[in-house]
Amino acid sequence: MNSFEVLYNSKIGPIYLVASGAGLQGLYFKKTNHSVFRNDNKCISEIFDEAVKQLEEYFDGRRKNFDLCLDPQGTDFQKKVWHHLQKIPYGKTLSYKDIASKLNDKNASRAVGTANGKNPICIIIPCHRVINSNGELGGYSGGLDIKKKLLEIESLNH
Repeated sequence: MNSFEVLYNSKIGPIYLVASGAGLQGLYFKKTNHSVFRNDNKCISEIFDEAVKQLEEYFDGRRKNFDLCLDPQGTDFQKKVWHHLQKIPYGKTLSYKDIASKLNDKNASRAVGTANGKNPICIIIPCHRVINSNGELGGYSGGLDIKKKLLEIESLNH
């Protein structure tokens, strides 16, 4: 199935959305190598339109949960981690160790960190809500400045 990319100029900077007919597959802070979307597929156009609408509501502090058709591509373990990320409440954080415990494998912190770093749908699958056990932010695909901005948005509107 073909995937297409569209640029969304958000309040925190450029965001590249990637979708297939099955749903949103990616949210990236750098251009990808997917085909650039040309408004010829109504289904994909609706996916992009709804994603942009919900992201704008999130950035304005009016949305705490996303309701989008998602189609993330990854391993079974990665998908389990991403599923748990979606359960982290708005405005809260968990550590990699916390997520590993939820997966019933307290020794999987590093694997959780790797899966977290490969999350293809940042913000919507909220990997920015995962921090180190010592309270430090850790890494983020969009950079720590963006991670801080996202956590600030959530703390201001919690």
